[in-house]
Amino acid sequence: MRISTVIPTYNRWPKVSRAVRSVLEQNRKAAEIIVVDDGSSDGSVANLEREFGTRIRVLRQDNRGVSAARNAGILASSEPWIALLDSDDEWHPDKLNVQIDALQREPDMRFCHCDEIWIRHGVRVNPMKKHAKHGGEIFARCLPLCAITPSSVLIHQSVFERVGLFDESLPACEDYDFWLRCCAQYPVLYIAQQLLTRYAGHDDQLSRRFWGMDRFRVRSLSRLIISGELNDRQRDMAKEQLALKLAVLKQGALKHGNRELLLELASIHRRLLQFAPGQ
Repeated sequence: MRISTVIPTYNRWPKVSRAVRSVLEQNRKAAEIIVVDDGSSDGSVANLEREFGTRIRVLRQDNRGVSAARNAGILASSEPWIALLDSDDEWHPDKLNVQIDALQREPDMRFCHCDEIWIRHGVRVNPMKKHAKHGGEIFARCLPLCAITPSSVLIHQSVFERVGLFDESLPACEDYDFWLRCCAQYPVLYIAQQLLTRYAGHDDQLSRRFWGMDRFRVRSLSRLIISGELNDRQRDMAKEQLALKLAVLKQGALKHGNRELLLELASIHRRLLQFAPGQ
């Protein structure tokens, strides 16, 4: 199996250096490492080129967000399998080796993820039960919140051809949106081994930059329901989850007098009322 590793980054030197080193130190190597710099102003590009030279490929673009950076790397890749890695995370040395072996034992699987270690503010923490990872048909588990970590994923190019790339219109929860689209169409191979470390708590995380993350999840859910890509059972589950999220957001918007959010929620509700299943 030949793999392209795609690392989007924005003003994360030296974190991105740690991420790249973790790919270079794999027991089974990736065929290429593509780092997409999303308009950094901290010298990341020069530092990456100086430290790693031709061992990596650095793409530069104006600041357009993590989805645009990931998509640029995916489109630029030349290998059939894509391994995603966020620039603030770190793979363990056997990560690719274990996933490749697992996928070779399950040749029909196109999508694999694994367990992880969490470090928050320098301290190891245990994920809550709701963050537990699973495999198989996990669409229902992806509805409440993001159930897959981008840095854990090894995914075949054919999946992107089937479901599309990351949604560049979403400033956050773009991974939630993408995994929903994937898991509506594909089963997931899950490896219950902690093969990477996630680092959390720093100020540049998207979850810390945006309030009310469910705002973006309801956009994703409403579009998916209307897309016609779901079967009847999936659509019913998605509508139930959307109703829950809309109710919570509406309550918060009324409490804080957020007229802009109320108008957006009303617009989503109108689109859903106009949608007829099967169209």
